[in-house]
Order: sequence, then structure tokens, then C-alpha cells
Amino acid sequence: MRVAIIGAGVIGMTSALAVKNSFPLFEVHLFANEFSPDTTGDGSAGLWSPYLLGNTPPERILKWGGATLRWLEKLWKEGLAREAGISLIPVYRCTSDPKGFSDSSWTKLVYGAHRLTAKQLKRLNEENKSNYKDCWMFSTYTSEPVLLLPWLREQFLKAGGKVRRSKIHRFDELIDDGYDLIINCSGLGARELVSDNTVTPIRGQVTRVSASWAMHAYLEDDDDGNYIIPNFNSTVIGGTHQENDFDCTPREEDFKFIHDGCCRIVPALQKCTVIKQWVGLRPGRPEVRLEPEVYKSSTGKEITVLHNYGHGGSGVTLCWGCALDVVDIIRNLKGLKSHL
Repeated sequence: MRVAIIGAGVIGMTSALAVKNSFPLFEVHLFANEFSPDTTGDGSAGLWSPYLLGNTPPERILKWGGATLRWLEKLWKEGLAREAGISLIPVYRCTSDPKGFSDSSWTKLVYGAHRLTAKQLKRLNEENKSNYKDCWMFSTYTSEPVLLLPWLREQFLKAGGKVRRSKIHRFDELIDDGYDLIINCSGLGARELVSDNTVTPIRGQVTRVSASWAMHAYLEDDDDGNYIIPNFNSTVIGGTHQENDFDCTPREEDFKFIHDGCCRIVPALQKCTVIKQWVGLRPGRPEVRLEPEVYKSSTGKEITVLHNYGHGGSGVTLCWGCALDVVDIIRNLKGLKSHL
């Protein structure tokens, strides 16, 4: 059984590892034209927290996100935190919307989640010079992709998987090469690969600063909100979520918005050294696509293509849960029963 996986971001790498671990006799090859540290995810802070998921049903977010959180917890407890870039940090997630959060069901998954009292919220607003109407405090994991992705690749190779640096333009290329199953984790690339125009770039600009003293993450759930997320060797301050914007060049006006907003929240950031600015394009979609499709090649051969893309700003948050669903779907594919 030959399996081809397209995409070496966190969705592709977790899918590859989960499939190879679950079906050790399968010949699993991962194809991508970019690997870490050059993927979209490498510049992100890797915080577990649902973000920019469109209309993806909350029950699916809870299922995938919960499985991923438990996986990160397992790695953390097993002493693999440093290798996989995992930290456990306290977070303030706030909104200025008078209606509060539209959905906070995910808070049941994280540790110690509680809403700030009116008195606590008033104090936070005074400290941050903000006008929050609602705020949750909880603890969750970061898993920095710049460390997680190489670790996942190493585990995949140890399990017997293979990686191929190649840009796949058409599924027929893989079908002609004898692959029996294709797993499409192409992210934003799905716009071209499967002509899915519902996949759109959500531009994210961030700045990494030297702030080793930063211990808390702050997230503002507003259209013009900022965030501060500590990582191992730097702190990520952001950010933007500009839809349908393909520009990967850092902009001075965005840097000013990020710097001024984050310094308002934590004034000590004003004295921090800027390490670098970075821009990435998140794969936005009205809903995460995770489903099998029967694809017919130009020669008439039918093959199952399993789609797993469109995770917006929640690649790390959903990755392992989605990978486990990929495995479950494979187990239930009728045409593949003889290979299992």
C-alpha cells in the first residue's frame, strides 16, 4: 500500500506520522516544496487556542482540539517538551465586544479556565488601558512549529516514512507513480491543487522580541486586537488577520500597530530588542475540510483523495485530532480493507 501525503506544515507532518504509526506496513511518502524552517507555521507562536476557523462546527473543534491538547499534554509529561517546543503558559483571552464571546465551549478543554469577575476585569482594563467586556483566564500549551516540525519529521523518518522535496501540481502525477491513496494537506495550496477558491489567505504579521521575563500570554479577540505570546527564546507580539492579502513583506504600518498595541498592554515591551519581523499566510476557509473524495484520473483510474486543509489560524490547535480522524477514515475505506 503506497500513500502520498502533500504538505509539510503541521497538518501534513502530523498526518504523516499518525498514518505511518498506525499502518507501519504502508509505504508512506510526504511531498512538499517547502519544509521547516520555511513553512507558514514556522513563524507562528504555536499557541493552542481556537482562532480564525470560520463556520467550523464547535463540536468538531472540540473533538480535534481536545485530542490535540491531550497529545501535547502526553508529550509534555513524557519529558519531550523541549524537543517538541512545548510550554505550558497562563493566558488572558479578552474581548471588547459587549456581547462577550460568541463561543467559549473550548474553555472546558484547557486548564483552570475561569471568567474574570467584574472587579478583576476593571483592574485588568486599568492596567492594559483597555475596555474589555469579557475575559477568560486559563493555562494552555504552546508548541512552537520551528521546533515541533523538525521533531515530527524526525519521528516520521524513524518510523520508516520518506520525504520528497517536490511541488505536486496535479494528483495524476502521484497516481501515475503508483500511489494507492493521497492525503491532501496542501493548506493554501489547495486553491490551485483542487481549485478550491473558498480557501483564502489570511495575512498575519508578527514581531519577535527579546522578553525572557514574559510569562503570560494576552489575546485580544477584537478585529483590531493584539496578542503577546511567550516562546522559548523570544516573545511573539502581533498581529494582523488581513483576509485575501497575499503580501508576504512586513509593513511598517503593521509593525507600528503591533508595537504600540502590545506596549499598551505590557509597557515593559517598549524597551525590548526587536529580533525580527515576519509575515505568514494562514489557510482560511469557511470550514475546515476533512473528508474523503473519489478522484478519477485522466486515464480513468479511481483513487481516494483524503482532504485535510483549511485550518485558518488553528493548525497547531487541531493538528493531532485531525490526524487521528485521517487514520479513522482510512480504516473505514472499503477499497482499502485488504491492505489493513
